[in-house]
Amino acid sequence: MSLRKNNRIKGFAMVLGAAMLWGFTGTVAQHLLHDRQVDPGWLVTVRLLVSGILLLLFISLRGEGAQVRAVWKTPRDRWELLLLGVVGMMGVQYTFFAAIDTGNAATATLLQYLGPVLLTGWVALSMRRMPESREWAAVGFALTGTFFLVTGGSGSSLSISPAALIWGLLSAVTLAFYTVYPARLLKRWGSAPVVGWAMLIGGVALAFFCPPWAAPWSVWSVETILLILLVVVFGTLVPFFLYLDSLRFLLPSETGLLSCAEPLTAAVLAVWWLGVPFGPGEWLGALLIMGTVILLSIGGQRERVPAKSGSKPAGGF
Repeated sequence: MSLRKNNRIKGFAMVLGAAMLWGFTGTVAQHLLHDRQVDPGWLVTVRLLVSGILLLLFISLRGEGAQVRAVWKTPRDRWELLLLGVVGMMGVQYTFFAAIDTGNAATATLLQYLGPVLLTGWVALSMRRMPESREWAAVGFALTGTFFLVTGGSGSSLSISPAALIWGLLSAVTLAFYTVYPARLLKRWGSAPVVGWAMLIGGVALAFFCPPWAAPWSVWSVETILLILLVVVFGTLVPFFLYLDSLRFLLPSETGLLSCAEPLTAAVLAVWWLGVPFGPGEWLGALLIMGTVILLSIGGQRERVPAKSGSKPAGGF
């Protein structure tokens, strides 16, 4: 087997592993929020603070401490990083976990996957052009899929709470912002330091409203602590590096296609492990929304990009 083929297999394994870990983490978060009564704001605060500190520490120990500090040198970089942390990172994380808290991990993940469709519309508007036929088809898939996902196909009532729907749609909006806004910062400094600082900034900002020391200790146990560590380490740091490293071997369009494993994993685990009701209408909606990612990935960017310019397309981390 050639080296190139081995590398592609390695890349496929990396991005699939990352996507499945993100999907698994969403289900674990649902268990913590619903069954362990952990506050979503508190969980997001701890996740961002711990992940941000560990990520920046890892980069510094790897010998890139100067780059971690250099991000703050110019006023423009500082303001963009602060806005990314508060609006982008904190926004996408909190809305995603609030959607899980008021609904379930499967629908929260799938609704967040509407973000690429919103981003496609924004790109078309900013370039002052009509969407391509592939993009129109993706919008159609997204709208139809959302209808089936939130109504179960009946049309007479919602199969999820209105709050879950609102938080899920807000999660898609913040994901679109988080994806497009830091393009200049990512190109200038790379993903690791930018994401690390954004996590830390978002965690500090949210800590003013959801302080990490105000945990409901009465409902805690060893299992709860281990699950929280799992959300932080295996739901943030490990998949982030797997996804980032996979871009050395795969096209961005290929990683977008393979990232569909995230909502599929979240849906399967939510039904199998947590007993979330998911009928034929919801499964059809899930497949249609995942189809939007496939449509938008096909014919997307075809050039291989350096690993440092990559960023995760969905909000699991």
